[in-house]
Amino acid sequence: MQIKDTAAIVTGAASGMGAATARALAERGARVFALDLAGGIAKAPEMDGVTYLAADVTDPEQLQRAVGLAADSGLPLRTAINCAGIAPTGPMLPAQGRYDLGEFRRSVEVNLIGTFNLMVLAAEVIAKTDPVDEDTRGVIINTASMVSLDGPAQSAAYSAAKAGVYGLTLPSAREFADRGIRVMAISPGVFDTPMTQANGVADMLGPTVPFPKRAGHPDEYARLAVHIVENDYLNGGVIRLDGAKRMAA
Repeated sequence: MQIKDTAAIVTGAASGMGAATARALAERGARVFALDLAGGIAKAPEMDGVTYLAADVTDPEQLQRAVGLAADSGLPLRTAINCAGIAPTGPMLPAQGRYDLGEFRRSVEVNLIGTFNLMVLAAEVIAKTDPVDEDTRGVIINTASMVSLDGPAQSAAYSAAKAGVYGLTLPSAREFADRGIRVMAISPGVFDTPMTQANGVADMLGPTVPFPKRAGHPDEYARLAVHIVENDYLNGGVIRLDGAKRMAA
């Protein structure tokens, strides 16, 4: 599918993998609507072809407004990419007190329900566009995680939510097939992003990646996302992007 002269939505687009993906799409001629929280957008660099919109992915009304702006851009909305996420950690049986169920709920709301919200809202718009080659209308790309399948201890909230994203992929692809909409997911490993820099994960786990022995670069995620958009035969799958890294218990 051609990227040039189409509209795209990317969540979590103020930094990290989302920002790199928004930039890559804009460089190929898309008009990108980059969604993130207002605080993140305030620090995001200006990019040609990118329009920043403050939106919380857990708020359906905010997402609806953002999707509406993309739909009214004068270009067909063809691409929606979910990069927004949080990665809470902590024991389910803490030494003192009880597990904070609110933290688990927040992880599911952001990582899974937020992803689902954009999928549905974007698919409604994409399904109404005129088809192009082989009746293609568009593609939705979600972000799972290597912990979707091999989560370590104390990652239950994050692993469960990302496993849900993994599970959305095939049934969504099958349901949207007759609308000409593909659904794929990328399952990144250890990536060098503001989130993993803040919690020390990139520095701690990067050298443990089999090869290359480093954390992934956001541009590497973006290049894969672009390839998925352009390759019409990629559908219903989850691609691991992790340098062969698997998490130990």
